[in-house]
Amino acid sequence: MSLTKEIQKRRTFAIIAHPDAGKTTLTEKLLLFGGAIQTAGAVKSNKIDTGTKSDWMAIEKQRGISVATSVMGFEYKGIKINLLDTPGHQDFAEDTYRTLTAVDSVIMVIDCVKGVEIQTEKLMEVCRMRNTPVICFINKLDREGRDPYELLEEVEQKLNIQCHPLSWPIGMGKTFKGVYNLFDHKLNLFTPSQRKLSDVRQVFENLDEPELDQLIGPNFANQLREDVELIEGVYPEFDKEAYLSGKVAPVFFGSAVNNFGINEMLDTFIKIAPAPKSRKTDEREVTPDESKFSGFVFKIHANMDPNHRNRIAFLRICSGKFERNKPYNHVHGPKPLRFSNVTQFMAQDKEIIDEAFPGDIVGLYDTGNLKIGDTLTEGENMVFTGIPSFSPEIFREVVNKDAMKTKQLEKGLKQLMEEGVAQLFTFDMGARKVVGTVGQLQFEVIQFRLKNEYNATVEFHPMNLYKACWITSSNKKALDEFVRSKNRHIAHDKDGKLVFMAESKAWLQMVQDNYPDIEFHFTSDL
Repeated sequence: MSLTKEIQKRRTFAIIAHPDAGKTTLTEKLLLFGGAIQTAGAVKSNKIDTGTKSDWMAIEKQRGISVATSVMGFEYKGIKINLLDTPGHQDFAEDTYRTLTAVDSVIMVIDCVKGVEIQTEKLMEVCRMRNTPVICFINKLDREGRDPYELLEEVEQKLNIQCHPLSWPIGMGKTFKGVYNLFDHKLNLFTPSQRKLSDVRQVFENLDEPELDQLIGPNFANQLREDVELIEGVYPEFDKEAYLSGKVAPVFFGSAVNNFGINEMLDTFIKIAPAPKSRKTDEREVTPDESKFSGFVFKIHANMDPNHRNRIAFLRICSGKFERNKPYNHVHGPKPLRFSNVTQFMAQDKEIIDEAFPGDIVGLYDTGNLKIGDTLTEGENMVFTGIPSFSPEIFREVVNKDAMKTKQLEKGLKQLMEEGVAQLFTFDMGARKVVGTVGQLQFEVIQFRLKNEYNATVEFHPMNLYKACWITSSNKKALDEFVRSKNRHIAHDKDGKLVFMAESKAWLQMVQDNYPDIEFHFTSDL
């Protein structure tokens, strides 16, 4: 098949939201509709014992939250869908921001009871920076929530984007009957089921049929006719171009737990969502239909399979065709790399493939050559831009509780830091190791994974630090002088770059004024 045909078949998107709006449950149901799994698991439930597919790490199962992005692929009606489920908690935001660099569009989940929350607004700003097309899915209509019109208004105001409803709910909470599809003008009535797909559905092409009144009751039927008439009067015809440029957000209503409204969204999604788009590098813009391969690494995960110690690098393919066993130019590295083991994912389950196309996300087994932000090409030297690394906000000193396990601890810390879970700084004086993170929860994750995966026991002691600043200077003499005079506060990050550990904001300001030749940076571009 020609390259263009393969590109048109692909849709790559991420699911983002505030914690507990229902991202992982929605992911699970999309896999169910896509035929990738036969029975859906639950994040937390006493009756349902199957865990969800995308929360597979031990710590995720234990707490019922996602802590890392997971990647899944499935086919639906001839379209190959690559889906990334991201963590919602503020503490893992870095993982989510990086994931957004690797997708072409986004589905944002909003809880109909709570409305738009803080994390949703922050994530929306990131989508804004790249003009990523956004679809809103308003979830949990099986609970008594707020009025749909009120929710639309809140989304428009807080997220600063125009809304366009493409499906409309009938009733809410206990009286929730189903969802009318405004895009195809069809009404599907389902029987709610939490786990399997029900084939029994009734399709109404026309809302004036008397049979409708018998099924959902005359009150609901009349309310629906009024709502549809009002919406079609207020909103103009749906403009696909405005959606693709990130100006308009189509809105769908539903309840992921009961499979309501998901089919409507999935069917519309494959018709309107963008195929893989072109990407910027430091040299030029790369379009997907170029014959030569290029791609970048946006995430690294160690020990996905507890039986083998391994590291997997997640690569987003941007152009050309990626083939197994073919040597590719590693732009930052000393020699070309060749991958004999290339996999595609279903969260933790993997299958080996021989070729992949733009938009696909593949896993490369890596022995430590690749870093987050690395570019692979078929010869050309260029680097994909815009993958951020943030200056941490919370610092703790690592204290080893078992001297016999020093080697395991070193190895575990090195691998977890390369995953980008947090950043490690080693002081020049006394070689103390300090871990810096964006959020409190990450320390618990690191501690749990070190114990669980490397059998190393650590404690974290609080450090009085304000910020880590990367330092550079064009004047080598001034830099050496600075390092010598501030030796107590100088550390190196995992790549050996010089870092100045500032203890307070006022003190940092004073040091900056006293040493005008030194440049202080708060992000280290990968």
